[in-house]
Amino acid sequence: MERSIFLIFLCTTFEGNIGEHIFFPEQMAWDDAKAFCLQCCTDLSFISSQRQQDKLQSVAEGIQGWIGLYRNPQNVTVWKWSGGADITYQNWAKGQPDYYDEMEFNAHILKDGTWNDVADSTMPFFCINITTEEGEKTWEEALDHCRKHQTDLISLVSETDHILTQKIFQKVNTERVWIGLRYLGDRWLWVNGDPLVYEAWATEGDQVLQCPILKRCGALTREGLWESWDCQDKLKFICD
Repeated sequence: MERSIFLIFLCTTFEGNIGEHIFFPEQMAWDDAKAFCLQCCTDLSFISSQRQQDKLQSVAEGIQGWIGLYRNPQNVTVWKWSGGADITYQNWAKGQPDYYDEMEFNAHILKDGTWNDVADSTMPFFCINITTEEGEKTWEEALDHCRKHQTDLISLVSETDHILTQKIFQKVNTERVWIGLRYLGDRWLWVNGDPLVYEAWATEGDQVLQCPILKRCGALTREGLWESWDCQDKLKFICD
């Protein structure tokens, strides 16, 4: 308990594009850092887009530490995020990953923001924490709340975003939460401008989804699926 409290007081917190990143300066092995992040937060930090990379790098400049990137010992070329998804965006340093002596199974972010694979050692680390906002609001009220706090309703642009965001249902008693999906004009889009390249609809191809009348706002369910939902209903929500 004393050790956990000590870490919390030393940590540095900053906003990410999805959730909140927290830097812990205590030296830990990658596996121990992951276990700590799962206990205190959501997981080790991840990066799935250039926007997330730019945000993390802008606030972590000059700091290096573990991120949630590892490779399968049985397949040396496959890197995954600790949340369970394959990497879709990469920012390796020149010549990396080099799999030196076939012992480098984890990765950390360097002071210049690039990534490097490294053998088991101890170093500081970054956790990400994704939580729902207090209270229930309509979709428009939720969007207004997020924007008043200089954020936006969350967009899930990758499988990793989706997997980690779904973990919030382990901590809150709700069946669905608002996300930043909205049907405008003749298409669904993320209201913060992110491209809609990853999708997880519960009823893909359904006529209600293709041309909704009332259900024109997007929600994430406990089962990890997206639903079109009446924008006037009040739900919990997630700001990015």
